[in-house]
Amino acid sequence: MKPPNVVLGLCSFTHDSSAALLVDGHLIGFVEEERLVERKHTKEFPQRAVEWLLGDAGLTAGEVTAVGYNFRPGDYLAELPRALAMAADPVRRDRAVARAAGFAKVAARTRHRLREIGQRFPAARVVAVKHHRAHQLAAFTASGWSSSAVLVVDSLGERQTTTIAHACNAEQPRLRQVQAVDDPASLGYVYGAVTEHLGWRRGDEEGTVMALAALGDPARFRSLFAQALPLTDTGFAVDPALFPVRVLTSGWARTSPAFRQATCTPRRDREPIEQFHQDLAAALQERTEQVMLHLAHRAKALTGSRRLCLGGGVATNCVAVGRIIDSGLFEEVFVPPAPGDAGTALGAAAAVHTRVDTAHPLTGIRGACYLGPSYGEQDIDQALAVHPLLDGKLLEEGHLARFLAERLASGMVVGVFRGRVEAGPRALGNRSILASPLLPNVVERLNKVVKFREPFRPFAPMVTAERAEEFFALGQQAPFMSMAARATETARTLVPAVVHTNGTARLQTVTADQNPFIHALLEAFAEITGVPVLINTSLNIKGKPMCGTPQMALNCLTESGLDALLLEDRWVVR
Repeated sequence: MKPPNVVLGLCSFTHDSSAALLVDGHLIGFVEEERLVERKHTKEFPQRAVEWLLGDAGLTAGEVTAVGYNFRPGDYLAELPRALAMAADPVRRDRAVARAAGFAKVAARTRHRLREIGQRFPAARVVAVKHHRAHQLAAFTASGWSSSAVLVVDSLGERQTTTIAHACNAEQPRLRQVQAVDDPASLGYVYGAVTEHLGWRRGDEEGTVMALAALGDPARFRSLFAQALPLTDTGFAVDPALFPVRVLTSGWARTSPAFRQATCTPRRDREPIEQFHQDLAAALQERTEQVMLHLAHRAKALTGSRRLCLGGGVATNCVAVGRIIDSGLFEEVFVPPAPGDAGTALGAAAAVHTRVDTAHPLTGIRGACYLGPSYGEQDIDQALAVHPLLDGKLLEEGHLARFLAERLASGMVVGVFRGRVEAGPRALGNRSILASPLLPNVVERLNKVVKFREPFRPFAPMVTAERAEEFFALGQQAPFMSMAARATETARTLVPAVVHTNGTARLQTVTADQNPFIHALLEAFAEITGVPVLINTSLNIKGKPMCGTPQMALNCLTESGLDALLLEDRWVVR
C-alpha cells in the first residue's frame, strides 16, 4: 500500500507563526502558534501547532513527505540591482546601500531557515513557496469557487506588495498571475507607518487606526495622502519624500521629516488622542479604500471575473472590503478566515500538494474556519484544578443554548470556549466574548473592564444568516466577520451598540451548518428579546492572543471583567 502524501505548510520565523497539514490533499487542520503558547504574533517555529497536527493525524515528523515554507529566498536577491540603482535618485540615495544589504541579509536568513526546517523533517522535501502565491492559494481554495480574480495586498512578500491573479478550480487550483506591484509601492507599509506614527503597534493595531478613522474628517489631510499614494494605470505608487523606501533592518524611520511636518509629531502611547490624530487616521483610511477600489477595478479588467477573492494583511481592513462590495463590481467577494500571513501556511501546503500530487484534489478547505484543536473533559478538569477558586458547574448539553441566551439577555457578559479553535484574527463563536447589544452602556463596559482597550473601539455583531438583511445592507453572506456592512434603520434603532460612528458594522452571519450551537443561541436570544443579534468579540484582553487553550480561557476569566465562562459544557464563575 502506497504511503500517504503528507504535506506540512509553515509560516514561521517572521510573525504570526502557524502550521497546516494536508494528507492526500485533505486538510487535517490549521492553527496559529500564538493560540497555544499565549504569545501574540509569535515568530517562533510553530512547535506546538506541528505537534498537535501530527498527533491528530497519527503521524510522526519522519512521515512528513513535503514541507511548504511561505517565502522564497532567491526573490529577495532579485531586488539588489534596483536597490543599488536608487543611489542615483537624490530622494532615495541615502537608503540605497542599506536597502540592498537588508534584502541580501534576509535572503541568506531565509536559506538558513529552509535548512533548519529540513533538519526537523529529514524525510521531507522542503519547498520554498513564493509568498504571494501562498496568499493567493489560501484565499482561492477556501472559496471553493470554480473561478475568480484573486487580489492580494500586503506589506511585503519578498519583493511583491500587490498581485492580481486569475484562478480556476479550487480543488485542483490553477493560478495565472496577471500583474504585480513591487516594493517600495506598498499600501501595507504606509498603513503600518501611520499606525506607528499615531502611537500604536505596527503589524498589530492597524484595526485601532481603522476604528479611529470614523471619528475624523479626512479633508484636512486628503491632499497629502493623494500625493503620498498616487494612483497609476497599473495600481499605485508611494511618494518616497513622505514615506522613505523600506530598509529591512531596524532603526530606519518609515515616515519622513516632511510627513511629520505636514501632520504632527509622532504620538506616544497613552498620550491624548487629539482631533488631528483622528483626521489623519480618517485621511489614511479614505485613501486606502480608494486604492483598494482602484485595484479591484484593475482585477476586474484584467481577469473578466465576476467574483473576487481577497488576501494579504490589507484584506483585514473590513471597511475597504465593504467598499468593494458596495461598488457592485463583482457578484460576490470572498475573504478567507485567515487572510494575513498566518494563512500562508495553508497556502504553502496547497502549493506543494498541487505540485507533487495530481491524483488527490484538495478537500476540507472550502468554507472551513474551525480548524484548530478542541479539548476534552480531562483537559478541562486539569485546567480547572489550577484555579481552585473557580466553580465549574456541568450543564446539560441539550439546554446550553437556551441557558446561555437567558444569561446574556439578563445582562451578563460571557466568554465562550467550545469546539475547535478558529482560524484567523476574528472570533467566530468558538473563542468569543458575547454580550447583549440591548444593554445600556455595553460598549463602554466591554472596552473599559473586559477588554481594557480604547473607548472608541467598536464591537462586532453576529446575526443569523436568515435575518441578516433586516439589520445590515451587505447583499451577501459574511461568515468570517471580514466585511463592514451598512446598518439598516432597524439596526440603528434596535441595536445601536453594534453600529460604529461611520454607520457600519463588521458583521458575522451564522448558519446552522457553520456553527449549530451559535445559530441555536441566536435563535434562543431572539425568542427572548425579539432580536437575533449578539455582540461578539474575541476571547482575550488587549495585548494577548485569542484564547486557544482551556488554561488561557480561565486566565482571561480571572484577569478581566467577564461574568462567567462557558467552557465546553461547564459554566465557570468565580
